[in-house]
Amino acid sequence: MTDGFLLPRIVPLQGPAHAALSARVQRRLDHLTKPRGALGRLETLALQVATVLGSDRPQWRVPQLVVCAADHGLAAQGLSAYPQAVTAQMVANMLAGGAAASVLARQHGLALTVVDCGVASQLEPAPAAAVASASVPVPGLAHGHGHGHGREPTLYVAKTVLGTADSSAGPAMSEVQCESALAAGAALLQQLPGNVVLLGEMGIGNTSAAALLMCRLAGLPLADCVGRGTGLDDAALAHKQAVLARVLQRHAAVQGPRALLAALGGAEIATLAGLVVQAAAERRVVVVDGFITTAAVAVAAAMAAEASPQGAAALLQRCVFAHASAESGHARWLALLGVQPLLDLGLRLGEGSGAALAWPLLVSALALLDGMASFDSAGVSGPSGVTGAHGQRGDQDIREVNDVKDVSRVDSAHDAVDASDVNHASEAFGAR
Repeated sequence: MTDGFLLPRIVPLQGPAHAALSARVQRRLDHLTKPRGALGRLETLALQVATVLGSDRPQWRVPQLVVCAADHGLAAQGLSAYPQAVTAQMVANMLAGGAAASVLARQHGLALTVVDCGVASQLEPAPAAAVASASVPVPGLAHGHGHGHGREPTLYVAKTVLGTADSSAGPAMSEVQCESALAAGAALLQQLPGNVVLLGEMGIGNTSAAALLMCRLAGLPLADCVGRGTGLDDAALAHKQAVLARVLQRHAAVQGPRALLAALGGAEIATLAGLVVQAAAERRVVVVDGFITTAAVAVAAAMAAEASPQGAAALLQRCVFAHASAESGHARWLALLGVQPLLDLGLRLGEGSGAALAWPLLVSALALLDGMASFDSAGVSGPSGVTGAHGQRGDQDIREVNDVKDVSRVDSAHDAVDASDVNHASEAFGAR
């Protein structure tokens, strides 16, 4: 497949400067007024975000919830409990403020952009000026400043197809369509302000496309990848598995993440994949929602692995996995990646709903890192060697830490895949 979309360079977070920053952040976390590690995964989350954003006191700026929508020709095979027309109807519902993603975006001050990547009908775009908003740094939203609060959802049209073709009869997308969708996602990300993007999607039939990609990229049996989607009963699930088995057989000779994406995927998955690689290149935090957005990240990581031995691991360093979907294949995929989601609520809605629900945890992680007092500054007696007020280690030590002798402990605290785990990431995302 000709590479029409030029993959941006994703720099691994490693080396002396990264190690020194990690050590400074870990030292601060260890000296806050609490037992060491008492905030559990919020501490590892704060450390991950700080190293991605390159600051020991990072602040969230203009968080973006991007929901990519498209239709799937494969849905004509009767793989969903809902008709294809629901995709366009749900886009309208999101823009009107009635969808779960709309409600959660309003609640949490997230700027919501709904992207028409390939809905099988024409939708009217919003004015281009509505895509961007002012960038005002506020630590952890701690004082109630919403980044995008009050802004209406925006429709962004990046349509490369009027729905994909039926992948049981041929490729879902042409090479040109697939490459255009990847480029559209990267271009959209470049227009959006902020340092964090939450991923969402909408598309009747897209759990089928994600399951097909999972089967090929993760090398798992199809039965381990296929779930009930919008709520299929046993007979409908068996039909779905049979159809997808025929799709895999038809495209068995296809190799490589871009070719697999074109043959099996959806326009919204391709657009999200392009957005993810651009976000990773810009060192933005990427909050991954559920099964379909994980498929987009998997494609992005596989492309990055082709470009560089450390590409997949470098991309995953930027990713926070919001939740484990009730779609059966998702938990298996997360386990294969060696990542632990923040939430497990039995969600299977999509739309970025799980990412939006996890967002307050990311806000809290940075608010605690920035706002908590140290034992020294608060005059609180800590364990031996902590209280700076009595000539022992305190805030000054935290600011001056450049010694990275215990960086191995710091790095192992990350839930994200470290750049050194190249082989693991390559195995998780290698096309089979």
